[in-house]
Amino acid sequence: MNTRDSILIIACGALAHEITMLRRFNNWEHVDVQCLRADLHNTPDKITGAVKQQIEKARPHYNRIFIGYADCGTGGHLDTLLEQEDNIERLPGAHCYEFFATSKVFSELSEAELGTLYLTDYLAQHFDRIIIRGFGLDKHPELQSMMFANYKRVVYLSQTQNTEIKEKAKKAAERLGLEFEHRHTGYGDLQSSLEALVSKSL
Repeated sequence: MNTRDSILIIACGALAHEITMLRRFNNWEHVDVQCLRADLHNTPDKITGAVKQQIEKARPHYNRIFIGYADCGTGGHLDTLLEQEDNIERLPGAHCYEFFATSKVFSELSEAELGTLYLTDYLAQHFDRIIIRGFGLDKHPELQSMMFANYKRVVYLSQTQNTEIKEKAKKAAERLGLEFEHRHTGYGDLQSSLEALVSKSL
């Protein structure tokens, strides 16, 4: 198939597994996926530039491009970029926690407790690398009490019913001395957004 007839999803590396599973399950052979580094989570100011670079590379080859990011801490800069592009949309919401949980459920969780650290399957599995080592807490454990002083709980938003990942999420909460809560979300608005995107091309 000519890539001009395909859809390219430029996505956060933390969503690689979920998007690949949706692509495989739905037999979306005309959907290609290009993932950026998941550790951009820790440097959201670099997301917009990285997305722009990928769009520029893809433009000669794809008529349709979709961005597999929410705002993700870019402070609106990602939306400003996409407003300058021709018909490129992104995932809904402020971050992956919102589109996995859906806006309604995430709003309820936020109202119940603002001091919440959210984990997805990916973040639970890579907690030590992204949170502990990513923020230097392995070398400077004294920073933990300062960074998480206003947090009361960890809410694990699971995409799969995997007991091993759930245990890792629990241990992450214990590591930070926070209460633990589990909500199974499945793929939430990630699934519905990609299904809507693909249906437009049929």
